[in-house]
Parts: sequence; structure tokens; C-alpha cells
Amino acid sequence: MMQSGTNIQMNDARTGRCERHRTGNCVRRLGPVASGCVWLSLVCGCATPEPREPMPFADAGAFSSTGTLPLDARWWQAFEDPDLDTRVDQALRRNFTLAEAWERLRAAAAVVDVERSALFPRIDGVGSGSVREGRDIDRETELRLGLEASYELDLWGRIRAAVEADRFRAAASAEDLQAAAISVSAEVTLTWYELAESLLQLELIASQLETNQKVLAVLEQRFAVGQGGSADVLRQRQLVEATREQAVVVRAQAAVLQNRLAVLGGRPPQGATAARPASLPRIPDWPDTGLPAELLERRPDVRAALLRLEATDRDVAEAVRDQYPRIDLVAVLETVGENPAGLFDDWLAALTARLVAPLYDGGQREAEIERRVALRRASLAQYGQAVLAAFREVEDALAQESLQVERIERLREQQRLAASTYEQLRGQYLNGVADFLEVLISLREQQQLERDVLAAELDRLRFRVALYRALAGGFELPESAAGSIQTEPGLEGRSTR
Repeated sequence: MMQSGTNIQMNDARTGRCERHRTGNCVRRLGPVASGCVWLSLVCGCATPEPREPMPFADAGAFSSTGTLPLDARWWQAFEDPDLDTRVDQALRRNFTLAEAWERLRAAAAVVDVERSALFPRIDGVGSGSVREGRDIDRETELRLGLEASYELDLWGRIRAAVEADRFRAAASAEDLQAAAISVSAEVTLTWYELAESLLQLELIASQLETNQKVLAVLEQRFAVGQGGSADVLRQRQLVEATREQAVVVRAQAAVLQNRLAVLGGRPPQGATAARPASLPRIPDWPDTGLPAELLERRPDVRAALLRLEATDRDVAEAVRDQYPRIDLVAVLETVGENPAGLFDDWLAALTARLVAPLYDGGQREAEIERRVALRRASLAQYGQAVLAAFREVEDALAQESLQVERIERLREQQRLAASTYEQLRGQYLNGVADFLEVLISLREQQQLERDVLAAELDRLRFRVALYRALAGGFELPESAAGSIQTEPGLEGRSTR
């Protein structure tokens, strides 16, 4: 599926050196006049594009760390969450971004058909009728009916190069579809577990609110018997209201996530069934990252960049071959009559061959070659950037998750210490040794750390999803709302891999 760097570097053979060997073989088959025109056009118009630069990062080193678990193409199943599997499958069937990608693939396949049609003769039916009449001319009627066929001999492979270029672009569109599917599955997974974290935060906040209200009741009792100050009661009431306000913020976030899930699944958010993920999943061991070369063969966005680079190489070949002579054949089979009854009595057949040899165009063709060579270099730079981005995404996810595990351990330790501190200060306050402000600060810190631990666990999950997404390759797609795509021969498997 993936073209190797060695196979890509075909430009010298295809477009360099003006293809003199292939040209010479073809010219020997032409007559002397045509041969003279051919060589004249080559002398006047031949341009040799620069040789192809070597492929970037062909010898990239191994990743900084790796796991041992094999990476499944349907990577989200590693979380062992049937509800998530259902959500992702629904999105892959009904998401409109994927439906758009399907249709772009269909359009790209149709472009290949359009270009390939130039390899075959074009046959048109023609008919005409005319009436002439004047003072000195008797009325004359003429009816014509016939067939016209035209065909360009693809002597140098110019048309075939154009077809190949569009085939590569169609294959790149298939890879774009795979990349879009990976993005949709990752977005559904993240949204699903962000919603799970929000619901867990609401449960935690409800528990904290209950604790804060109990503390408030104790303070109000102490104040009623003259053992506490009114400021302590007011501070605790403020904490209760702040906790309720935090619950409002999280409920709004959960509502937004519910709406996002509905839209990702191709449904309107109005009246969508509320999703209730149970909890955050257990994060499995790290997957095997494999070698960088394997990653480049697996990632659809990198493959798409490589296929577009191949397409620009064929574009250069087409531009170079456009400098060579062209032979057009036109065949006509026609009948003429004065009335319908005698229309088929006389038939006329004609075959015309026309040689078009470019001699002078003000530098247009040479400029077009330079433009396409520049576009090829740009595509090579885009491919190099795609490779670097793929490597960076893997390394970022590895570094972030490994350090996030350490961060969660530190947060849990802080949470344990904060809980101990609160219990000690609470006891000292009830015994009249400590000030309530210290108790309040300690309680706030403990509750904030509880929420921070939940958020940190979600962040670790985000980093794992980012790693799966960075390592993911194509997978079989269900039939979307756009319908199945019939790809060109040679592209089978790309759109539904």
C-alpha cells in the first residue's frame, strides 16, 4: 500500500533527460517529416526538471519508550467499554464530517474516470439540415447525418501521467477518509470520558456540599450558645454557596458534552437521549509503539501526504511531455441527401491525421514545468512536516502520560496530607485551640485537591487517547449515510480498510 522512497524517486527516468531513449524509439516509427517535427520541437522546447530530493527522515531513530501490548486498529476497544463502542460505531455510520469525506472520495474517483476517458476515442453523432433559396437560386435542401470520432495518440504517456496523478490523489482522498474516521473516533472517546469525569465531579461536589452543610450546622449551633463568632458562620455559608456554584458550572459543562456527543453521532442535540457513562476507565498498559518506519506506513495522514507527493511527480511528467508533438486522428462517416428518403444513398468516409509540434509559446510550457516542479518541492516539504508531526505527537503523548502518572501520585499524597491537616485543625478548633479560618482554608484545600485528582485522571486519559490517535492506522469503516464508494481499480481496500 505504501510506496517506498526508492520507488518514488522515478523522476529522472520519467521526466528527466527529456526521455530521449523513449522518444527515439517512438520517432523511428514515424515518417521522415513527422520525425523532423519531433526533433525540432524537442530541441526548441526540452526542459529537464531538477532531480528529486531524497525522502526526509528515512533513518529516524527509535521512540524514547514503548509498551508491549499490540495496538488494535479499533484502539478505543482497549478501554473495554461496550457503551463507548456503541457510541463510536454510531458516529462512524452517521457523522456528517465522515459523510463529507466519503463524497470527496467519490468525487476524486470520478476525476480519475474523467482523465482516463482521454485514453479512448471520442465518438459523436452529428446531424444538420440546411435550406437555400433566393431569386436566382432554386430551393435547395441538404440533410447531413453521420458519426465523428476523434482520438489523440498518447505517444509519450502524457495522458497516462495525468491519469496516474489523479489516481494518487484519489488514493490520498481515501487516506483522508481514514484520518477523519480516526479523528471522529478520538473525539467521541474524549467527549464520552469528559462527560464521565463531569458526572463524577458532580457526585463529588454533592458529597462536599453535604460535608460543608454539616460543618455549617455545627458552627450555627456553637454560635447560638456563644462558643463561636458570626464571621465563622458567614465564611462557612460562603463556602456552601461556592460549592453550589461549582456544581452549576459542572452541570453546564456536562450539558455541553451531551450536546457534542449527539452531534458527533449525527443527531440534533434537542431531545437527544442523555448519555450516562459509568466512570473513567482503567487505563491499560502502554501499547507497542513499533518503529518510526512502521508508523509512517500506518498513519493515514502521512500516507496521504506521500500519495500527493507522488501525484505532483506525475504532474511534472505530464508538463514535460506536453512539450512533445501530438498526433490527433479524426474519422468521419457521413451521409448526405436532399430528403429523408435519399439520405442513406450516399456515404462519405474520411480519416484525417494531424501532427501538432510545439515550436514557440513564449515560454508558457517551460514556466508550467517550473511551477509544477515547485509544487512538487512544496509537497515534499509537506510530507516532511507530516512525518515530523507524527513523530512529535507520539513523543509528546509518551512524555505527558508518563509524567502525568507521577503528578497524580503527588496529588494523591497532597490529598492525604490535606485530609489529615483538616482533621487535626478541626479537632483543635472544637477544643478552642485553633482559629476557624485555618480550618476553613484546610477544608477548601482538601476539597479542591479531591477535584484536582479527578481532573488529573482525565488528563492522563486524554494523553492516552492522544497516543492511540498518534499510533493509529486505518480500520474498516461501516457504510456511511453517503453510501458505499466504488473506487478505481488499484484503489480497492483504501476506502474501507
